[in-house]
Amino acid sequence: MKISVLTPTYNRGELLDKLYQSLLKNSNYGVDIEWLIMDDGSTDNTEEIVKKFQTDKIDIKYYKQENSGKMLAINKLAIEATGELIVDCDSDDYFTNDAFEIIKKVYEENKEEKNIYGFCFLKYDQKGDNIGQNFKNKKTTMFDLYFKEGETGEKAIVFLAKIRKEYKHKLEKNEKFVTEARMYHEMDLKYKMICVNKPIMICEYQENGYTKNIKKQFKKNPYGYYEYFREILERDMKEVTLKKRLYVIKHYILFGYLIKKYESKNIKGITNKVLYFILLIPGILKSKKF
Repeated sequence: MKISVLTPTYNRGELLDKLYQSLLKNSNYGVDIEWLIMDDGSTDNTEEIVKKFQTDKIDIKYYKQENSGKMLAINKLAIEATGELIVDCDSDDYFTNDAFEIIKKVYEENKEEKNIYGFCFLKYDQKGDNIGQNFKNKKTTMFDLYFKEGETGEKAIVFLAKIRKEYKHKLEKNEKFVTEARMYHEMDLKYKMICVNKPIMICEYQENGYTKNIKKQFKKNPYGYYEYFREILERDMKEVTLKKRLYVIKHYILFGYLIKKYESKNIKGITNKVLYFILLIPGILKSKKF
């Protein structure tokens, strides 16, 4: 079995060693490891650092592009991946010592399962705390997980490569970023995933990372986020909680304000349309302050 690890990186050379060491620790479980790194136009010594990692212990492939953003980097790496499984791992994340043993076991137990696109595991922080909650259901979708089952934290997804390669992160108007969830929700329309209450990844948020600077990402990439929330409002949201509906509609109005576009014709469901019109003017006024 072979796992392809995809890592986009920008001026994070000094952080890559933790991820590299975690891959080394996971190289003894009878799993071939392929680490694909896309340098997104770094100006630090990332290339020199990666060259030092390139030994016969792990198959490491290094690519470099002009600074175009994380999502385009991942799109390119996914095409190059040759493993049966694909997992994204940011440069400030790394794997638990037994991650690939867990992945291998879960894959072997479920590889004959029909209509799944992968396996969803827990992410922990460096203190050993779960970033979110445990899964309630063994089989679900990312949309149901976050909009119907009450999940709030990050998860680590290991994709079946043959399914993952059918999809890509869709970017709008030459933007550099869009939430990964947009692609996940597209995959959800045809497939589900199997959830496992075990951590395989440790997350270390950086001050200059996407998560810490989400408001800046909103302003820089409003078109992709607008499409993301528009697509949610076109779905059947019968079991979605009121809290989540309000979250989606408020953000739909926010990004509508940022791109000067207000549409209600594609919103599915009377309740959602009523909420949209109730919140539209207050939302625009609040967006101006934002």
